[in-house]
Amino acid sequence: MDFARPFRSDPQRHDGVRPIQIWGLRLFYLLMLVFVAPTAWSVLLTHQGEWKAPLSAIAWAVWATYPCLAVFGLFQPLRWLPILFFALGYKAIWLGFVAAPLWLAGSLEGSPAQPIAESFLALPLLALFIPWGYAWRTYVMGARPASARAPREA
Repeated sequence: MDFARPFRSDPQRHDGVRPIQIWGLRLFYLLMLVFVAPTAWSVLLTHQGEWKAPLSAIAWAVWATYPCLAVFGLFQPLRWLPILFFALGYKAIWLGFVAAPLWLAGSLEGSPAQPIAESFLALPLLALFIPWGYAWRTYVMGARPASARAPREA
């Protein structure tokens, strides 16, 4: 049994991204689907909260949409990486601009922001599973993934 296999990249499968990263991505897509979608859809379907505050309603609509799109990420984890970039981005911004000032002021504990901040603390773990080299090549440099290239004729 080859225990190192999940940690090695395979150029023929998943464009050289390590299998452990693929399964980590799938885990985060699943966590979004299991934990975020039910809460968000429950709030939307029962019209809980401040519906006269349109920004709050937009936030719930976004929170209902992106985990539903994560279903596709379970099957094609690399193709749906932008969903994880979105989650990583908004959570990092929220932690930096909302939670950090509250924490530095000593007022995060016991505030309504505390449970949200605690749920966002898995952010570094998500960042570890994102294949940054693949993301750079594919989304920044515009290289087509090997799986999307036409096969060469012999």
